[in-house]
Amino acid sequence: MARLEDIVSFCDQRARTHEVADFREALNGLQFSNNGEVAKIGAAVDSGLKPFEQAIDFGIDFLIVHHGMFWNGAKRVVDAEYRKYKALIDGNLAVYGCHLPLDAHPEIGNAACLARAIDAPQSGTFLPYEGTDIGLICDWSADRDALNAALTKTFGPKIACMEFGSANPAKICITTGSGNSVVDQVKATGADTLITGELKQHFFNIAQEEGLNLYACGHYATETFGVDALAREAAAHFNLPYEFIKTDCPL
Repeated sequence: MARLEDIVSFCDQRARTHEVADFREALNGLQFSNNGEVAKIGAAVDSGLKPFEQAIDFGIDFLIVHHGMFWNGAKRVVDAEYRKYKALIDGNLAVYGCHLPLDAHPEIGNAACLARAIDAPQSGTFLPYEGTDIGLICDWSADRDALNAALTKTFGPKIACMEFGSANPAKICITTGSGNSVVDQVKATGADTLITGELKQHFFNIAQEEGLNLYACGHYATETFGVDALAREAAAHFNLPYEFIKTDCPL
């Protein structure tokens, strides 16, 4: 058993939760409290009734999420919203949100963990947001087929591959989640290859016209890394059990 406030402090410091600027709705940090004690830590990409219910069923009482409870702004606490709050209170589940800090973190961030998963050494950053770069530039020593294979091994065969750039990319850019605002910044880094989560349909044409390799591996799938890494470290630090809440989101 550990104190809630100690775990929150650990997560705040490790993820630099209150140092990295974020969208107002992210509300990074402790978003919903429990009775002040934690026996098991969990992680999930999204907050929501089903992830909360799963966490409670697994005996979790501190859940780290990437997309927090207030992502879509203020809502009336009725219907499904009421059921979420009631589940949290009845299940004594605390919720901790961590968005851009876990996209930008050089060690436990989504992009950093993805880069390690495909064995792509970091060589720089790009995509500044309010003073923090949230994208990675990585070296790639093999060919495009090897990159495709590494991504398929990591994410499965359903990744969307648009391969109109170089067959032997020396550098690749990585941003997780939505890459719609990122594509036009790739070439300025000296790369022509981007790994991201999701892209809109018209980027297929842009990839052809601009000579880009674009890999869309799933918004959810590319953002499982950071919360998992942070929660594992917190659980190890406080000698608590840990479990990841998998929701099988296909998007």
